[in-house]
Amino acid sequence: MEGFDAIYYEEEEEIVEEIEPADVSLVPDPVIIRGAGNMTVFGLSNRFSTDFPAGLVSRVAPEEFKETVMRINTILKKTLPVNVKWLFCGCLCCCCTLGCSLWPVICLSKRTQHSLNKLLEWENSYLYNKLGLHWRLSKQQCDSSSMMEYVILIEFLPKIPIYRPD
Repeated sequence: MEGFDAIYYEEEEEIVEEIEPADVSLVPDPVIIRGAGNMTVFGLSNRFSTDFPAGLVSRVAPEEFKETVMRINTILKKTLPVNVKWLFCGCLCCCCTLGCSLWPVICLSKRTQHSLNKLLEWENSYLYNKLGLHWRLSKQQCDSSSMMEYVILIEFLPKIPIYRPD
């Protein structure tokens, strides 16, 4: 039992792992589409621009992009005028109801967001995920102020290499 409590130091070998270029996949920054409307209710603009962003060139056809944004704008066109009416009524009655009159517009706003998320899920599953893209509604800080707004975030999915045994 000689040297039982002795401490031996092992020489540390420098292990340098080389990263093969094929293992690293660079994913571009997401494309952000901000609201282009003239009215915003709880951070959600009443429309998004159908102008084709330069970051999506050769990834998706401009016509497909425009159709998707037009579907989003259709949902916003149907729901936001109702939300504005309820917001106006809620503000008028806010003092009498101690703020409870704003609950309907909050619920309607959540329903609009849910409808947009469902539309984007459907678009992703049937088209955009196959093209290596993922659309989602995201809350981000405005450029000009500390307020938050909803934007459409188009993320690029990393390509996963398929392993084929030789």
